[in-house]
Amino acid sequence: MKFGLLLPHFGEHANKHNIIEGAKAAEQIGFDSVWVRDHLVFEPHGEMEKPNREFYDALTVLTAIGAVTEKIQLGTGSLIPFRHPLVTALMAGTMSQLVGPDRIILGWGAGTFDHEFEAIGWGDLDRVELVRSNAKILEKVFTENEVDYDDGVFSFTDVSIEPKPLGGRLPFWYCGATPRSARLAVEFCDGWMPGRISMGTLNKRVETMRELSAEQGKKMPTVAVIPPTSIERTREEALKHVNIPGLLAWANKAKFAVKPPSGRFETAEDLEGQLIVGSPDEAVEELKKFEAAGVEHLVFDFRFKFDKWFDQIELLGSEVLPKFRSA
Repeated sequence: MKFGLLLPHFGEHANKHNIIEGAKAAEQIGFDSVWVRDHLVFEPHGEMEKPNREFYDALTVLTAIGAVTEKIQLGTGSLIPFRHPLVTALMAGTMSQLVGPDRIILGWGAGTFDHEFEAIGWGDLDRVELVRSNAKILEKVFTENEVDYDDGVFSFTDVSIEPKPLGGRLPFWYCGATPRSARLAVEFCDGWMPGRISMGTLNKRVETMRELSAEQGKKMPTVAVIPPTSIERTREEALKHVNIPGLLAWANKAKFAVKPPSGRFETAEDLEGQLIVGSPDEAVEELKKFEAAGVEHLVFDFRFKFDKWFDQIELLGSEVLPKFRSA
């Protein structure tokens, strides 16, 4: 299993030092990847974030990091389709040439906030179909020249985008926790990456993808997750940094989630899969559960405690990853 970190490129702790030096530290200590979110008009999530609207652009951040690191992968979890696909193609192709081969993973999601799309005049467009359009267009312009294309939303003739990514294409993942997201991942993506998802729901989605992949004769998409994380010397201390009521409220609003036997998420223990919290040894045991569920790439989300960003990188890198990898 590969391990990554969600970068502090948003909120009150977003700054050059935390982003750049944190990514360099992550590579040096042995993490496999760093990840960014994506927004045009940022609305902080009340249950997990303070009301600070600072938000550094996703692809710009990853390009800067790629310039000062050697091999750590650079992922979007997720890129939102508010850019014209040809703009994204030029940016991603340029990034690939600058940072080197096999480093970029383009995770995509339909987005949560209507106002971001209304602000650019795309409020009436089906955002899932926008993700599908991006998948088709990027595949074509990354591998072909003089491309003609028309899907009813985007239309162009005789377009060639250079530079193209090293290797000809970039991995395209679908980000979302719904049943449809898992089906779409099998249909046209290389990976599937929900954010906060209960272990029961994760197991159900993975089973669905395995069945669909076998039926369609396709390779099973890479399975990845981004659980909120708090690691301290004791579980009690780790829990002090987590908004459990907020996470429970969010979990109970998830329309398609597999609920606990009680029918509601009521305790921190009910949040299994949606939260990694505890001591380093307890974190290792949680990681084993994700591995058993079929997760191949796990990204730790420290947005509860970006004020302890470097401490968390050090603690995870020195006391969690080595124990898990040697287990």
